[in-house]
Amino acid sequence: MKVVQIPLLRDNYAYLLVCQTTNSAAVIDPSEAEPVLRRVEQEKVDLKAILNTHHHRDHTGGNEGLLAHRSLEVYGHKSDEGRIPGLTHPVEEGDNVVIGEEKGKVLFIPGHTTGHVAYLFGSNLFCGDTLFTAGCGRLFEGTPEQMHESLKKLMTLPDDTKVYCGHEYTESNLRFAMTLEPRNHKLVSRFERVQGLRSRGVSTVPSTLEEEKQTNPFLRWDSKEIQTSLKANAPGLRLDPVSVFASVRKLKDSF
Repeated sequence: MKVVQIPLLRDNYAYLLVCQTTNSAAVIDPSEAEPVLRRVEQEKVDLKAILNTHHHRDHTGGNEGLLAHRSLEVYGHKSDEGRIPGLTHPVEEGDNVVIGEEKGKVLFIPGHTTGHVAYLFGSNLFCGDTLFTAGCGRLFEGTPEQMHESLKKLMTLPDDTKVYCGHEYTESNLRFAMTLEPRNHKLVSRFERVQGLRSRGVSTVPSTLEEEKQTNPFLRWDSKEIQTSLKANAPGLRLDPVSVFASVRKLKDSF
């Protein structure tokens, strides 16, 4: 499978997934239609489907424009019927999505929204706004418990899984991570590398799940350094995983 990253809006990414055997393609989270249509023309692929991770407009805003140009299957979580434009295939945990000869699996990962899903094609994880490179999404509709469970689910995937998220937030996420875990040498090294990439306008996505486990504070609720940093601000904080995660999320909300 070929993955083509398409920058959209200010910092969004859509992804064109291409079955190289059949030339069939799907687009993940098209916030705009025109840039996607241009890239489909450039790649000379046969666009068959839209895969939406959740209903937010910056992930579905291009649906109607794409559907005006061609007939497409539209996938999204079943609870987002009426919230995802043009939804034809409501999905849930464990369902399969087929693009040409490529088969993807649906993972239900609520927290950012109550109907958020990811699409896993082989070692490629398209996780929208649940797991970011070095971060995670805000809890607009879900609870800390839900988001923690969703991140735990993603952490069970192989370390070499590539993380394709919905936004270019890596540098700011790492800057926040450094306030909690400045002695994490892998974090420091990643921050320096990402600063170099962004200074040249280069994308920092995808990362790998291994890199996220090593440097993403929202996955590192067992880190003693992070726990100590949190306790310095909130001495009464409980150190169970959900409480640590919720405290990190709250700090990031006001960072």
